[in-house]
Amino acid sequence: MKNLFKKWLSLALVVLCLITFTACGGEVDTAGVSSEVSSAVQSVKPVSDKASSKITSNTPVESENEVGNGEAEPVNLNDIPAYSGKPYVYINNNMPNFSADELTTAAYENYSELDSLGRCGVATASCGKEIMPQKGEERGSISSIKPSGWVQAKYDGISGGYLWNRCHLIGWQLSAENANKKNLITGTRYMNVEGMLLFENMVADYILETGNHVAYRITPIYKGNNLVCSGVQMEGYSIEDKGDGILFNVYCYNVQPGITINYATGESAGQQTEKPSTPSSAVQSQEPEEDVYAAVMVWIPKTGKKYHSNASCSNMKNPTQVTLSQADKQGYEPCKKCY
Repeated sequence: MKNLFKKWLSLALVVLCLITFTACGGEVDTAGVSSEVSSAVQSVKPVSDKASSKITSNTPVESENEVGNGEAEPVNLNDIPAYSGKPYVYINNNMPNFSADELTTAAYENYSELDSLGRCGVATASCGKEIMPQKGEERGSISSIKPSGWVQAKYDGISGGYLWNRCHLIGWQLSAENANKKNLITGTRYMNVEGMLLFENMVADYILETGNHVAYRITPIYKGNNLVCSGVQMEGYSIEDKGDGILFNVYCYNVQPGITINYATGESAGQQTEKPSTPSSAVQSQEPEEDVYAAVMVWIPKTGKKYHSNASCSNMKNPTQVTLSQADKQGYEPCKKCY
């Protein structure tokens, strides 16, 4: 009885040692080990990489881990939920995916060549003050550009009336790009103002306030050979502070509430204000220059050079409401409290 007890005690000690070694990442060769010990060792599995990452999720990690492996792939439309009233959704838990080469403080812009259907591709940049519009620089005309799927129409209920905007992939306030056909897509007013502009303003305000740089990528997502994209993926990552200031990965829907869109051609249907009787090219030439900044209203004080998102900020006296475009032209900068 005593010998049997000693045998099992010894066996237990061996198993315990081997379990400890395995849990610490060691590899065990069970050849020549008794069957009892071998089966006990094989039943113990080290913590998986996925589980380990969950355990250490609150500890700082290197920037290239924070932003993925750099092997950026366009989002799969099958993975995007149907539009449900919100202009954008988060992708990959809001985590962008930039390569180490793209995380540079040397400002640059890179635009894809148009494909065989005349469609824009990915636009990537390291945004900084170096490539933003300089003081006093005016926006140029972009009306000469007709992006793929550009079939303009005018409807009730849309600010400015017109369905389509020439949407910058990398916005003018970040790049000073005007009539660059590689940077302009056919996008709804809704996507341009309610979706993309929010993140563009966020990046611009951050750069102006800190002087830092932001890795920025916009990817139009097309279904098959459609001429109009279903939406755009937007990624941003502030470089100097490793994402503390700017960190997002979102998909903005290229939709207009109440309007049915044929993404294959750019044609649409809805409660139309006026049905053009003139050729499409003539209608397009009559359009006003769309300015998304004209759709955003801000408040400016009689004294000072900061614009505000609401009239009660900073106890302003007799504030005036103007468009963001007007505030920019007059030299106003965003208030740090409300932007």
